[in-house]
Amino acid sequence: MATINKSLSGYEIIQELGRRYAQYRKRMGMTQKDVSEQSGLSVFTISGFENGSQTGISMASYIKMLRALDIVDYMEEALPELSESPREQYYKSHKIKP
Repeated sequence: MATINKSLSGYEIIQELGRRYAQYRKRMGMTQKDVSEQSGLSVFTISGFENGSQTGISMASYIKMLRALDIVDYMEEALPELSESPREQYYKSHKIKP
């Protein structure tokens, strides 16, 4: 799968995440109804997220959807725990002394 383009708007990134979520769900042989039953979210919410019409999905709902597919562990890749502060990483990468 391709990397999400950094120049996309927040709205466009959410739409791309919805498309990707649908791909994961289908590959796992699950229906939107299956996800609904496991997550407690409505089929309308899941469908809207997947087709890009509902981009205001809450983080709590997103996590419920990831749990329904047993892929919540992937969130670690979005914000891995840092061994040093972002400021320290910035200084190192730009060879700046604090």
